[in-house]
Amino acid sequence: MHEQHSPLGKSTAYIEHYAPELLFPIPRLTKRQEIGIDGSLPFGGVDIWNGYELSWLNARGKPQVAIARFSIPAESPNLIESKSFKLYLNSFNQTRLASVDELKQKLIADLSAACGASVSVKLLEPADWGTEKIGGLEGELLDRLDIDVAQYQPAPQLLHTDPAEAEVEETLVSHLLKSNCLVTGQPDWGSVQIHYIGAPINQEALLRYLISFRQHNEFHEQCVERIFTDIMRQCRPTRLSVYARYTRRGGLDINPFRTNFSQPMPANVRQARQ
Repeated sequence: MHEQHSPLGKSTAYIEHYAPELLFPIPRLTKRQEIGIDGSLPFGGVDIWNGYELSWLNARGKPQVAIARFSIPAESPNLIESKSFKLYLNSFNQTRLASVDELKQKLIADLSAACGASVSVKLLEPADWGTEKIGGLEGELLDRLDIDVAQYQPAPQLLHTDPAEAEVEETLVSHLLKSNCLVTGQPDWGSVQIHYIGAPINQEALLRYLISFRQHNEFHEQCVERIFTDIMRQCRPTRLSVYARYTRRGGLDINPFRTNFSQPMPANVRQARQ
């Protein structure tokens, strides 16, 4: 499917009865080929989505609400366009369902069909909301650095290491990641955590590189994969993971994670801006 056929950036009627056909899958392959991935993936990972505007009717017509957690595997052939995801979730608003489990099974089936891979779903009902916490990404903060910046389109040539230095293992964090929606040009705001083992990456160069996405148009998942592949090519760490937490839009936030080594998936902890 092509982005021009998606509902993103267009006036759209909100449908309040169950309509799985609203989901709009976008193949990942085209953008991956653009960054040199054509064949086996150099990473694994997951796209973590959080939905805060999910409601439906029980069998007696009484509204129900929940927070939804969705995990879409990075190896799925498709991502889901975010506005279509929002419209799909809103299609439950006036839909009567016998139980929370019925809702969960519909979500799993529809999202898995759209992505082309098994999607996991967790629903948090109001009784569970008291356990929800706000946290932060752990790591050394790059934003402390006082630097000059002149490039606002992705500039991987900025990245460099000092191969003469001993190998390090470190985790670096920035809250200055900003890109723009591929279709509408609207700003997307994020925080990013980079963990690696290898020759020390120059921190000022890395911060300039992350800031260089500021006027770049690409979806969240695509930006994270571009960051991952650029760091791998320019800095050649033996191990690398990139995790971004983006602010929500339309009641949804998207948090892509990519890694080239076996490790637990990151904790889905809401950040202060989320």
